[in-house]
Amino acid sequence: MDGPLFADLNLLAARNQMAISLGFHIIFAALGIGFPLITLIAHWRGLRTGDMHYLELARRWSKTMAVLFAVGAVSGTILSFEMGILWPGLMGPFGDVIGLPFTLEAVSFFLEAIFIGIYLYGWKRLSARLHFLSLFPIVLSGIAGSFFILSANAWMNNPAGFRFIDGEVSRVDPWAAMFNSGVWVQYVHMLLAAYMVSGFLVAGVYAWGWTQGRRDPHHYLGFMIPFTVAALASPIQILVGDVAARRLIEAQPAKFAAMELIPEGGRSLPLTLGGIYRDGDVVGAIEIPGLASFLGTRDFNGELPGLDQFPDDELPPVNIVHFSFQVMVGLGVLMLALSATFGIAWWRHRRPPQGRWFWRSAALAGVASVIAMEAGWITTEVGRQPWIVYGLVRTADAVTEADGIIWSLIGTTIVYLGLTAGTVVSLRRIAVGLRRGRDVATPYGPPPR
Repeated sequence: MDGPLFADLNLLAARNQMAISLGFHIIFAALGIGFPLITLIAHWRGLRTGDMHYLELARRWSKTMAVLFAVGAVSGTILSFEMGILWPGLMGPFGDVIGLPFTLEAVSFFLEAIFIGIYLYGWKRLSARLHFLSLFPIVLSGIAGSFFILSANAWMNNPAGFRFIDGEVSRVDPWAAMFNSGVWVQYVHMLLAAYMVSGFLVAGVYAWGWTQGRRDPHHYLGFMIPFTVAALASPIQILVGDVAARRLIEAQPAKFAAMELIPEGGRSLPLTLGGIYRDGDVVGAIEIPGLASFLGTRDFNGELPGLDQFPDDELPPVNIVHFSFQVMVGLGVLMLALSATFGIAWWRHRRPPQGRWFWRSAALAGVASVIAMEAGWITTEVGRQPWIVYGLVRTADAVTEADGIIWSLIGTTIVYLGLTAGTVVSLRRIAVGLRRGRDVATPYGPPPR
């Protein structure tokens, strides 16, 4: 097959395959970062206080952590192959530029796999101190691995570390590429998102059990530890997100204009809530005068870029970017409010809020955190379009010309559906087994105080 129609179908299939793969994998990547930290806190509290409920939680969570890591390893492997197979126009000329972080991420992955195995099977085989210490490489490997992957993605938004000479990539500096101008704010934003997703998801499971009348210590502590982690991350995330958004005014102005739905650049621009961009105008939106300029520049009369300042073929899908951005921000604000409610109740009464509405909201916060994270990635990736390397290489020019990408999309979708079903069944069996008392008592711990 050949021709414009085939090229468009190939591009659409490749982009959708990457979207499905990334959307699936990012959930397990986030849990791979945050869940080990939550487990470490529970384990540390058990050793420090002598309360065996903490250690029993840590042991239960280690089984879940192993399942999530295994699924994340499979989806991450698929994603890494897709980068080379679907986008030769990216990995071919720029492989030397961004190859270093992928290599270092592989080292982090293997370290994490090794120590997860040690921790999982070390309950009856290692001393209490050595077994606890085996958690630290898991936590640190997850943090490091996420940095290396995020640095590659940040590079696609902020290309650096090379020069074009006679149309060829030359003078490659992989360290400059990895530590590009956007890496730190994007990395911290994702790291905090991982802690929020892990915290709210795990806490949501126990919050739902609490609403069903399961008022045992495991449900109380199983809620308190992860929810506290997520609640502490929430206000910091709002601040980092604000920095990340304002940075785009100079770094990626077309993306910023799409996020804020600004049809015409200028001063004293309103904040647009909702609305649709159609034929150069915004329809059906609620506007708050001057607020967009203030949020972007800290000046109600500040100047912001608009969609009218860019050619049509250099604009991202505006409505998708705007909607996903507002979903992310809106859910983030709601989770911040829930975290603040929790914090005030703990400060005043040394206990979480007692109202049933709080526990139901906490149960829903886990799903909301995942949706917010997915919306954030849609904003980042779709907002960069039509560029795969911002300002240098268009996505349409980087996609493979091979036949059969639509079948690859179908096959990959089936694989991810199978992985989802297998993960749900595995986690369900672990949960049912624990409720039926098939867990083994923790073999060590200080005597109760």
